[in-house]
Order: sequence, then C-alpha cells, then structure tokens
Amino acid sequence: MTAAGFQAQITEVSDPGTVRGAEGVPASVASCHTAVIGGYVLEGHVPAEDVRRLLAERPDALGLAVPAMPLGSPGMETPDGQREPYETLLILKGGGTRVFARHG
Repeated sequence: MTAAGFQAQITEVSDPGTVRGAEGVPASVASCHTAVIGGYVLEGHVPAEDVRRLLAERPDALGLAVPAMPLGSPGMETPDGQREPYETLLILKGGGTRVFARHG
C-alpha cells in the first residue's frame, strides 16, 4: 500500500482474529492481513484502486475484503505473471457481502 501512495503503520498482534472480530469482519472473508483506513476495514490483498474508490464513494459498509490470497492480487504476484480472477467484496453492516470489483 505504501508503494501506491498510502501511509501505513504496521502493528503486529498475537491474535489477528481478535482484531477482525472487533472490526466486524465475517469469518467467511477472513484472510491474511487486516487494515483500517478512513473508518473502513480492509481484509486480505485489496487492490489500491479499490481502496481509493471506497474512500471516494464512502458507502455505508464496514469495508472491503479479498479472501483466499488469489494469485496476481497485490502482493501475490508471480514471476511468470500468472493471475487468477478474483473479486473484491464489500463487507456490509450486518455481515453480508456483495461484489465491489472484479479483477483478472
């Protein structure tokens, strides 16, 4: 995210599940990284362009998630450029999700 122009502060925690729970991230979209920006939670390898859109549109939601660490998502690039299609999900208040963006 810093390469995309965002400032980041990294905080290591012993139990990431506690942070996810406190932020309202449903277990169904829990992934490898959790971040908070502008009042929204980000879960997994969310593309910077999706974060920018989220912050511009300011939907009434908890945040964004990219579950399962898909190949080709930010931070999951491969030397041969292999990519798999994936979706960025909008985490709705109440725990549901809907597709926010499609990639690949």
